[in-house]
Amino acid sequence: MSESVPASPFPVPAPQEWQEKWVDAVMSAPGVNVPRDALENVAPFIVRPKDALTEADAAGRRRLKGNRLRTVSTEAGDMVILDVRMNGVGGIVWEHNERISSAWHSAADPTAGGRRSLTRVVPWTRTTEDGQEKVFSALESRVDNLNRLLGNVEQAAAELDNRDGHRTYNLGEDLVLNGQHEPCMLVAHHFRIDEETGDVSDGSPGRPAAYWGWMAVRGNNRTRRRQEIFDVTSAEVLTGVPFKKLGVEGDGVAVNPGYWLKALGEHLNAEHAAVQDKPDPQARAHRARLIAEVEAQLVVGSPTPMRLFRIVQVSNRRDHVHPPLEFTPNDQGRALGRSVLGAYVAQGVLDETTADVLSGAAPVTELPGVPDNASISALRDLRSMRLLRELFPVDQRKREIIRRALSEGPPSQLSSREANRRARAWSALTSESYPAPWNPRIAEVFSLSDAKAGFAPSERPLEDLLADAERDPAAFEELVTFRAAHWLASYNIIDADRGSLQGQKTVDEEGVEAERVRRTVKNNLNALRNNPTAAVPLLRELALAMDEGRTPRKISLTGEVLDGAASRAWFNRTFPKETGTRPYTRRGLERARAVGHGIGARGVTLEAFAVSADAAGEATVAAAHAPEETDAQAAERLVRELATQINALVDGATEVGDVLNELQTRADSAGMEYALSRQQADEAVLGLTKTLSELRKWPEVIPGMGRPS
Repeated sequence: MSESVPASPFPVPAPQEWQEKWVDAVMSAPGVNVPRDALENVAPFIVRPKDALTEADAAGRRRLKGNRLRTVSTEAGDMVILDVRMNGVGGIVWEHNERISSAWHSAADPTAGGRRSLTRVVPWTRTTEDGQEKVFSALESRVDNLNRLLGNVEQAAAELDNRDGHRTYNLGEDLVLNGQHEPCMLVAHHFRIDEETGDVSDGSPGRPAAYWGWMAVRGNNRTRRRQEIFDVTSAEVLTGVPFKKLGVEGDGVAVNPGYWLKALGEHLNAEHAAVQDKPDPQARAHRARLIAEVEAQLVVGSPTPMRLFRIVQVSNRRDHVHPPLEFTPNDQGRALGRSVLGAYVAQGVLDETTADVLSGAAPVTELPGVPDNASISALRDLRSMRLLRELFPVDQRKREIIRRALSEGPPSQLSSREANRRARAWSALTSESYPAPWNPRIAEVFSLSDAKAGFAPSERPLEDLLADAERDPAAFEELVTFRAAHWLASYNIIDADRGSLQGQKTVDEEGVEAERVRRTVKNNLNALRNNPTAAVPLLRELALAMDEGRTPRKISLTGEVLDGAASRAWFNRTFPKETGTRPYTRRGLERARAVGHGIGARGVTLEAFAVSADAAGEATVAAAHAPEETDAQAAERLVRELATQINALVDGATEVGDVLNELQTRADSAGMEYALSRQQADEAVLGLTKTLSELRKWPEVIPGMGRPS
């Protein structure tokens, strides 16, 4: 490929005259409403802008050639894209890239948090000459000081590096060997520095009080790797490149792109010429020669610039529906959820303010209807329940929109895989309101029939549900079904792991040897349902711990708060895993759909349970006042239970397939020759074979139990 590389492959900025003509032509093009300042910032990066312009007309004006500008439609709205040829060092990695969203403290978390926070993004709005406020197609953020801005960009680059290990090839070396063939998409972002920059000691101007950057909406990893090859960082492209990287003497920083791009291009061309006779494969100029110029797409307009942030992010989400491996489950889930919210806004069924809060871009306190002085647990709950309603809607219009946004089948044919994907999106977005994310598979607890119908949890405040849970079965069930898993996961008391295929011994926090318990999230929740005497105080303790910013304490079997932190080992002892068929009194009252909730709820009363005096020290809960059950009542109950068990088997069979597919994919990505050991594979086959053997006899038995037609 070296024959195709020119003697001086690294471009320098076009003459100022042609930069201005290019800016004028773009500004006069139909649909363009990007700020002029943003175009002037990117103009030095444009390679041969004259090639993009027509001949001058009678008035001396030049226009963009017809094939350079186009409109791209997304679920959130339209945007105008300009195709350009630009300097390969251009573009800036974006902290708002959804592949790394879980690395930041979210604005949706009402606590202070220990991680760096994302800057808030708003539309770029200015007052025009006629005194009218106008929104342009650009974004804006405010940061406390320059160090904060630099730190955000540097952390974004570092987080991209952390996730690059999931890739099955070396992207940097691929760019060196083959160049870049897919264009990056860039959007204009204005950063205002609140701290006064002042002047330097010699009287020359200090650093600017604001910076324009063209951030990578698509192609963050490519931008990062290109700049790594050039030995220039995104933070430097945004705020200034050190002289020493330009071959210029001195310790200063070049802020003007027109200056430092010229110096860099000349320096690299000199390096390239010096190694022509004896090429050095490790020389910067040699490694960067095939990415000296790259194709790019600039977002220069939108008919709805107020929604530009959501529009440009939605444009990159089609990959998230069928994600590449470098997306973590939380980042993927959040991206999916935000794509739904963006589609709702575009179709006018969700307001911008609510969408910003639910997507994690704004504090929960800005959610319409939030009461003053709401507790941390209440704020988190309000947002989570609203997310649940939006991702499992009962409204027909929203059901049509979410189906299109996620490329699903008809609502009546929603699959277990699709329902679980929505549940993971709900869980991933909910975790933004907490200090650290958990595995979003923690939310894969809904039956398929309930997921198809949608969820409409009550509007009762969280404090009322907690207060009434002892005497109100619906309140208790709503807490267990929609809150308990997330609350327990946030304190690492339960997780979504299915466990190994073999039980192992471990030592708990009290030094007691115990079995490592292999249990599903559903099993954990059922254990809470089976012991409401302890479950209700535990739920109250979890909420109180959130409000007070501490670790939750243990709860006794009879509901008293104990000394010591609640842990996974404690939970497994207090709410033990159960296997086999439980007696009717242990199951509680019949599982019935809660009125108006859209969930399959267990109508369980605390009065129906008490700790047996004869089983002190054991986790056995017996019915104190269970009514005598007639044979006819038992038959009715068992019919319902049969349907429940069959539905659970269907869901479980689908989950087994999902797990096997994901296991094989992950093993292939990790370069593992085999996903399972011989023993693990044999035990899994044995378990499935036994299950199938047990099930085969029942299709022959059941028909004989049915009334003749």
